[in-house]
Amino acid sequence: MRRDHWQRKIAELDPETDFEEISRIVSYYEFPWDVQQALSFALFRTYAVPSIGRLLFDTGEFTTDTQKRHDDTALVLESVLVVGMETQNGRSAVRRMNQMHGSYDISNDDMRYVLATFVVIPVRWIRDYGWRRGTEIERVAAVRYYQRLGRLMGIKDIPADFAEFEALLDAYEQKHFAYDDKSRAVADATLELLVSFYPRALAKGTNLFSRALMDDHLLKAFGYDK
Repeated sequence: MRRDHWQRKIAELDPETDFEEISRIVSYYEFPWDVQQALSFALFRTYAVPSIGRLLFDTGEFTTDTQKRHDDTALVLESVLVVGMETQNGRSAVRRMNQMHGSYDISNDDMRYVLATFVVIPVRWIRDYGWRRGTEIERVAAVRYYQRLGRLMGIKDIPADFAEFEALLDAYEQKHFAYDDKSRAVADATLELLVSFYPRALAKGTNLFSRALMDDHLLKAFGYDK
């Protein structure tokens, strides 16, 4: 198979209608490791918004059963991507996600921000660390994918394009990122989980490497050393 096989396949697709197929190719064939790391960091940075970090702490799941909560989130999102949002199993996965969120008082603004991290952070990650640059088709497909998922989740006032998602994310973080003891506890538990994925001898290096990938205002919000 040629190195550019999947790039040529993506170029034949329309991101306005084939956004799920493009997203699957990007996630499973072109950038599988990158997308997984980027989505993990996307979720991680939402803890720096105190209304989100405190809620996750108060549920207890992100500090006492971090692995299960991490796996539950990953499995639901992956199920939707694999089978498609419009299928029966895809809709069941979305309903499961809505049930998980519906048990708590989460503002539409916080939900929109989390959605924005899933759009923007993978694009930025691939731009900075991917083996190649992302394309406009891939970026549009990501926007359309999460717009549709957001609508199925009942999120209102979803941004119209990538630039609006990016502006929303940056403005929301500028306004809301702040230190909170509960947010810090959730972040610490998540970093401990990340470190546990690797051999014990690499634990310190993995922790340092993870913090080295964090931007300054995220480090400040968690009280981590640069």
